[in-house]
Amino acid sequence: MSRPTGPGDPHRPRRTPPSGGRPAAPRRRVGEPRRSGEGAPPRPARPRPPAGDRRPAVRPRPRPDVRRPPARRPAAGARTIKLADPKRRLRLVTACLGLVFVIFAGRLVQLQLLDSDALAAGAGANKYVRATLPAERGSITAADGTVLATSVDAYDITADPTMFTPEATHLPDAPEQAAALLAPILGQPKEKLAASLHLNAKNPKSQYALLTSRQSPQAKTQIADLKSALAKQTGSKVCAGQRELLGKPAEKGGREFLDTACVNPLAGVFWEQSTRRSYPANGLAANLVGFVNSEGTGTGGLELQYQQLLAGQDGYSTYASAGGRRVATAAGNRQDAVPGSDLRLTIDPDIQWAAQRAITDQVSNAGAEKGYVVVQDVKTGQVLAMATSPGFNPNDLSSARADQLGNPALQDAYEPGSTAKLMTMAAVLDTGSANWDTHVTVPNTLQRSDRVFHDDVDHETWYLTLAGVLAKSSNIGTIEAAEHLGPTQAEANKVLAGYLDKFGIGRPTGLGFPGETRGILAKPEDWNGSQQYTIPFGQGLSVNALQATSVFSTIANGGVRVAPGLVAGTTGPDGRYTPAPPGEQSRVVTETTAKTLTEMLESVVTDEQGTGNKAQIPGYRVAGKTGTADRVDPKTGKYSGYTASFIGFAPADQPRVTVSCVIQAPVNGHFGGQLCGPVFKQVMEFTLKTLQVPPSGSEAPNLPVDWKP
Repeated sequence: MSRPTGPGDPHRPRRTPPSGGRPAAPRRRVGEPRRSGEGAPPRPARPRPPAGDRRPAVRPRPRPDVRRPPARRPAAGARTIKLADPKRRLRLVTACLGLVFVIFAGRLVQLQLLDSDALAAGAGANKYVRATLPAERGSITAADGTVLATSVDAYDITADPTMFTPEATHLPDAPEQAAALLAPILGQPKEKLAASLHLNAKNPKSQYALLTSRQSPQAKTQIADLKSALAKQTGSKVCAGQRELLGKPAEKGGREFLDTACVNPLAGVFWEQSTRRSYPANGLAANLVGFVNSEGTGTGGLELQYQQLLAGQDGYSTYASAGGRRVATAAGNRQDAVPGSDLRLTIDPDIQWAAQRAITDQVSNAGAEKGYVVVQDVKTGQVLAMATSPGFNPNDLSSARADQLGNPALQDAYEPGSTAKLMTMAAVLDTGSANWDTHVTVPNTLQRSDRVFHDDVDHETWYLTLAGVLAKSSNIGTIEAAEHLGPTQAEANKVLAGYLDKFGIGRPTGLGFPGETRGILAKPEDWNGSQQYTIPFGQGLSVNALQATSVFSTIANGGVRVAPGLVAGTTGPDGRYTPAPPGEQSRVVTETTAKTLTEMLESVVTDEQGTGNKAQIPGYRVAGKTGTADRVDPKTGKYSGYTASFIGFAPADQPRVTVSCVIQAPVNGHFGGQLCGPVFKQVMEFTLKTLQVPPSGSEAPNLPVDWKP
């Protein structure tokens, strides 16, 4: 039996070459060196190609040994390592990867479907910034265009508290030094400014603090110049050397803090452009115009009443922001602001100035608490002036008391006293209950209900005409005349109440002014025992000054009441002027009644027995009435002091203007003719000249005031 042979077996037969060939050389084993003399003779050397044409020689790979080494068996007693099942590992890895993918998928669903709107909104909020574009507030002007209120450029002074720390400034008291420099410019206490410059304990990282708002350009310029001067000083070579020493250890001459001269305490102070409400006329018509608060919102007077009209509509601008900086290439939106409308009043600035000066002087002379003057055009109902004393300067609200900021001519409710007798006489004449020359016997006292009534002075029995009752301002004579308005006292009360209502008593004037009082007038069935006799002569009811003025304007206008007006018109953002509608008209008494009442009122001024002699104006016929009433103290609700007043119109033959004067709680005198008569004369004379009203062309009728029994 033959055994297998291998390549290295010596018994393996050799291959014979083909016929005609040479015998084959013995085959070498892998790795065995070639023997000398074996194999074919060497081939002749080939010529070597040029260097550029040389190619790397390809060496034949050695043939691997076709035999595999026999597998080794583990030695006896050796530990056998058994590998884990690969399928099990594969299942575990697959499960883990599946869990990861499920988590990712769930999160993706949450972001894309459930929270997509909220995330988009949040991204937009972080990416886009919305900035408000404030609207320019409209101006308030007088009838001739004189600016009473307008908006001007201003600056908010701000600071970065983090720039005032000892670490930032190398000064232990940087806020105090900066406050000392700013206080004289801003008019603020040093302590308040220093507190604002210190880090906020609640928000220590805050880099914004508002020191004061709406400062004038002059104040901003002062701060800028001072800041620039300090910056130049701190940049000197001396300061540079000190800063170099600051970084060295103390043993080498270093310093913990810098000298004051080498630090700019205002480095952290900045400013932002804003607007400020300005009142160029200062206190002129301030109680009427009102004021705005620190936010620029109307807070009093017409500024409050017409806040929406004056304020306009703010715009906005949205832009992309990244890292706190605006992205110039990103798109944004912009809605321009709509400026507020301008408000033109019916106020004549010259007449307003004359009225304020007159009432201010008389309030001071009388030692009174306050006073007010109203000037009204009898034909149109427009208010030409509404002056109050004491007033205030809306440019400096800090110097005004709270009780000075209102408009008492519209907000005070007071008992009119004898000026209300005009309405009682109008009812008596208009109903035909009596005539101007009706004889009235006036005793010294009169018992009615549970009271005994008196006139202002003790007197013997007076024998007066109805015109004389008005001229001498007799309370008793007025009560007797009012009793003829009806067959019973209850019916007489209803008739009088009806005329009071038509004159506008107990009703709003129609101005809509903030805080305006409508007065107090009870229903006639609620008038108590004494009230039904006091109301005819002006006690037991209350009015505001414009209501009382309107009563006389109604008589001056031939018995037709025209609703008062303060606004002449508005100018919108488009520059178009829109006049205000005319005041609503209503007839109160007949023209004949109004004419008779006018002649009766002239007797109050011209007759020697009249109470209004101090209201006479040379060249003009004047019709008017004095008033002196017990004053109700608004704090206690009890009578305390007096209310003095005078209301009249001129020229009496061709009425043009009504002027009223009211003085509250005077000390030096208390009669209306004594205190308010001179004020009426001064204001009326100026008004007639300003309006170029010609003098009267006829003499007053001088109706008889008494008769002989």
